[in-house]
Amino acid sequence: MGKKPLPSVEHVETLSLVAMRRLVGGFVEELNALKADVAALRSENEALRQDNTELRLENVRLKVENQQLRDEIARLKKLPPRPPFRPSGMDKATDPAKDNPKDDRTTGKPPRGPKRDKNRITRTVTLKADVPEGSRFKGYKNFLVRDLVLSAELVNYRRERWLTPQGKLITAPLPDGVASGFGRNLRRICLALHAQGQVTTPRLTEILNSIGVEIAASSLAMIASKRQVVRLLTTDLMPFVEEDSAVLRAGLVSAPFITVDDTGARHVRRNAYTTQIGGERFSAFRTSFSKSRLNFLSILKAGHQDYILNDEAMNWLRTQGAEQALMEKLQSRSAIIFADQVAFLEYLTGRGIDIFDRQLMRLLAEAGSWGAIRHHGLLGNTVIVSDDAGQFRVGNHALCWIHCERLLQKLMPAKAKEVRSLALVRDLVWRFYKALKVWKQQPSPQAAHAFRRRFDRIFTLRTGYNALDTLLARLHRRRRELLKVLEHPEIPLHTNASENDLRTFVTKRKISGGTMSLDGRIARDVMLGLLKTCQKLGISYYTYLGDRLGLVPAGSTIPPLADLVLATN
Repeated sequence: MGKKPLPSVEHVETLSLVAMRRLVGGFVEELNALKADVAALRSENEALRQDNTELRLENVRLKVENQQLRDEIARLKKLPPRPPFRPSGMDKATDPAKDNPKDDRTTGKPPRGPKRDKNRITRTVTLKADVPEGSRFKGYKNFLVRDLVLSAELVNYRRERWLTPQGKLITAPLPDGVASGFGRNLRRICLALHAQGQVTTPRLTEILNSIGVEIAASSLAMIASKRQVVRLLTTDLMPFVEEDSAVLRAGLVSAPFITVDDTGARHVRRNAYTTQIGGERFSAFRTSFSKSRLNFLSILKAGHQDYILNDEAMNWLRTQGAEQALMEKLQSRSAIIFADQVAFLEYLTGRGIDIFDRQLMRLLAEAGSWGAIRHHGLLGNTVIVSDDAGQFRVGNHALCWIHCERLLQKLMPAKAKEVRSLALVRDLVWRFYKALKVWKQQPSPQAAHAFRRRFDRIFTLRTGYNALDTLLARLHRRRRELLKVLEHPEIPLHTNASENDLRTFVTKRKISGGTMSLDGRIARDVMLGLLKTCQKLGISYYTYLGDRLGLVPAGSTIPPLADLVLATN
């Protein structure tokens, strides 16, 4: 066979160029297909992002609507609305003790086990053993049993009666503290169970009847028996009322700081408000139908009913933006003291001031109350720590960090970028709060300037999330109140103490409902305040009641609580 002729160079170059063109054309077609796929994926991704944003917004709307429905249900049931967010965990999460856990032996906590109360043995019972003849006696082995004996006692006081030669009948007096048909021990256990044990009056009546205290003999008499228990709890409490007022006065005079808060209450079937004022060594509750600043100032007067126009009152009017003409009418060279509101109104009328102008009268009443507070030496250097409620913003005021961080928690971001921005800011705030807690343990004035600069860097951030940026700017305007701890390291960073004290009140409100009389309202506020004060002072509330009712042996008398508050503050 003959050999095929070899292709020429020109033919080979032509074939290579055609193959290259076909190859490049295939690459171009594949690249165009890939571009189309990428464009489709981008369009699909954008659509998914848009759907995700709409779902987030829908989720936020449903949360808000759900909370509104919950609040409406609570309103119809005459219950306070539930908070829409869980409590902030910032304080526990930033506790310095979590970084350096210590052994329980170094924390100063008492060991577990029964108390060493052998010196309080009230009765000794000797038990004999059945032993064989010839056994030797080896002493005793003690076994302590802690028990409680509740029994009803009916005491008959036979009071001598004598007729004098002048014809006057003399009857032997009753012992101190015995004034009605129910004794002091019975009243003591009723007050303790009702205030500290949160036992309602119907259940308290049943308990007393089951023990054998014949308050009720029939179902018809049960109404009367419950009324009698209510009388035991709400009448003849004037010594306790006076001591509670003295405790509040002593706390406002001596405490370096107080924390305040309020909660809803019910009185005579109307919505009311209970304000709590407390420090490290005392606590007081006051219930009224108003939660205004004037009501708060009236509580801070600690029982004083007077109004005083002095320099402090004038400064109050000046800071509240009162008109210069009004200031000139009230200006005086010395302080003017009014015994009560009537005298105060008469003075204002004589100065040509319209006492029927409610807004003006509220301002003047606040000024007169603030003048009286400072005149009586109350709130001298005391810092008032509160949440951002406007009625508490008086005097030397500091803000609660937990409530401020809760404002961040309430934000509902709708986009992923907003979620990241919010998480970043909350992390910065938590770290700053933790540093403040560490600084409080060993305060250094040199570090205060660094804390202020760090605060400015955090709260002047601009993230592009409008709601977050607005909130940060708002908190930055409260810079001095949030950083008050740098001037007073002894004050707390939060109002948890007030919230803990109010929790007892809220529990009582849920169990017992509201009050129906002035005596009932005063009894509830006073006895809860004294209970919390005793707990803070390390005094047994049951022992305190026994002492005040004359049941504690001589030599173990508890001093007035106000004196203890003054001594410990």
